[in-house]
Amino acid sequence: MGLPGRRPWLLLLLLLGLASAAVAAAASEGDADPLYKACVEECQKTGSLKETSIKHCMVPTDGTPAHKSWYTHEPLYLQWKEWNCKSECRYHCMMERENERTELGLQPVKYHGKWPLKRASVFQEPLSAALSALTLVVQFNGWLSFFLLLYYKLPLWPETHKTYYEYTGLWHIYGLLAMNSWFWSAIYHSCDTVWTEKLHFSSAAAFLGYSLILAILRTLNLRDEASRVMVAAPILAFVTTHILYLNFYQLDKGLNMKVCTVISIAQFLLWALWAVMTRHPSRLKIIFVAIGGVVSVFLEAYDIPPRWGYVDGRAICLAVAIPLSYLWWSFAKEDAEMRTSAITKKTR
Repeated sequence: MGLPGRRPWLLLLLLLGLASAAVAAAASEGDADPLYKACVEECQKTGSLKETSIKHCMVPTDGTPAHKSWYTHEPLYLQWKEWNCKSECRYHCMMERENERTELGLQPVKYHGKWPLKRASVFQEPLSAALSALTLVVQFNGWLSFFLLLYYKLPLWPETHKTYYEYTGLWHIYGLLAMNSWFWSAIYHSCDTVWTEKLHFSSAAAFLGYSLILAILRTLNLRDEASRVMVAAPILAFVTTHILYLNFYQLDKGLNMKVCTVISIAQFLLWALWAVMTRHPSRLKIIFVAIGGVVSVFLEAYDIPPRWGYVDGRAICLAVAIPLSYLWWSFAKEDAEMRTSAITKKTR
């Protein structure tokens, strides 16, 4: 293999090394800030913060028990936010302290495990929620165009009217899991609650686990059912155990990050190796997606602090996912066309 063919591969290895060496940011510093803690305590007692009145801390006058969270007195379509006096005081005190730190020339710090990001209406992380929703649209468009290509543009088996492409069903499942994952990502970044967090982490783990299965089956060209079951069974067992652990034992964000990072890097490595070794017509797209995916993993592991109140490392990763999703479905369609053409030529 000549030097031009090795350059993308060497770059991928370098990025893999950087992603593996990346260390998550330190534990929350904002929680221990005495001024922040005093602000939250005072806010909960008085129901106000300087000029701002926190309605969630006000005692209801309609006969509803005062100990209930304020969101239970709001219209049903707003109760999903589950914001209460404590969470509102934390948010407003966090933004107040960050404004003070900015004036002093200090860098942002984390509060309760998350970067301080500004809200927009009912959206807790508006930019991340919008980017997740846009990726969901791209995934749906990619899956729909893949479906239309296979069943309405490419030839089908005359007897069964099934597609010639051997991985059709696998890509359909991939599309459904991808759309499910990005849907819950949009919901989670709109409203961070325990149940939206669990659904987001669980759907992401399921999607990544299946992506690894698809990578192994396609790169090794496994087409018989026995081989596919042998590959899929242990991965499905591991991912299922991981999801059950997160939901019913401990919602360990650090563990989930490590598991998802290892799975992501493994599948990117498989796809890149396969693209270089097989000389697939779409190999440049595959390598670009693999490199972009590793960069995304690196950025998320590095945990970039927020800028302008809305943009953080996670938002950048979500932005990167949009063009990568488009390219990935483009590869899937080209792979289906190539395999269909090869099979129909043999059957003539």
